[in-house]
Amino acid sequence: MLKELVKRYPVLEAGVGEIEKAKDAIIDCYNKGGKLLICGNGGSCADSDHIVGELMKGFLKLRPLNDEKKAEMKQNCALLDDELLNKLQGGLPAIALPSITALNSAFCNDVDPELIYAQPLISLANENDILIGISTSGNSKNVYGAVKVAKGLGIKVIGLTGKTGGKLKSVSDICICVPETETFKIQELHMPVYHYLCAAVEEYFFDK
Repeated sequence: MLKELVKRYPVLEAGVGEIEKAKDAIIDCYNKGGKLLICGNGGSCADSDHIVGELMKGFLKLRPLNDEKKAEMKQNCALLDDELLNKLQGGLPAIALPSITALNSAFCNDVDPELIYAQPLISLANENDILIGISTSGNSKNVYGAVKVAKGLGIKVIGLTGKTGGKLKSVSDICICVPETETFKIQELHMPVYHYLCAAVEEYFFDK
């Protein structure tokens, strides 16, 4: 799968080490009962939602619920039947912080717009979670604020940035810096990177 990524996007070859570290960190996070918290602005905000969508339902695999899970759910609720349960899919917990619009807009208006992604971490972040901060420049103030708070809370940070990495590069535990400097070109490379991560993590947990 990684070879296919590099074959299709040769410019990503230099970042393979960090991409693999990110994959291993996400797998470790989920093995330990953690979740992903993701943030970004503009196109990177959309990417945050996109990643959540690939993780919380089937991406390349159908992920049917196993018989043990269905039996457990039926025992808890007699109204459940196989017709309903057979449509549900296994998921991996992930939250796009920009989607918490009421809190974000209130905090932006009442306190500080640079901390709108930092504030939800106070309530949501737990041990073994990972924050993924997406910023094409690596310098987005609200993403950087969230990263600093995440580090203060003791959770791991994965940065997804452009060529220079900006401020995120020095504070992230893992920083994937795609080799472009223009925003749209950086975003064009971010998508195959996170698609690979989602596919690799899905294969680990659901190819059994």
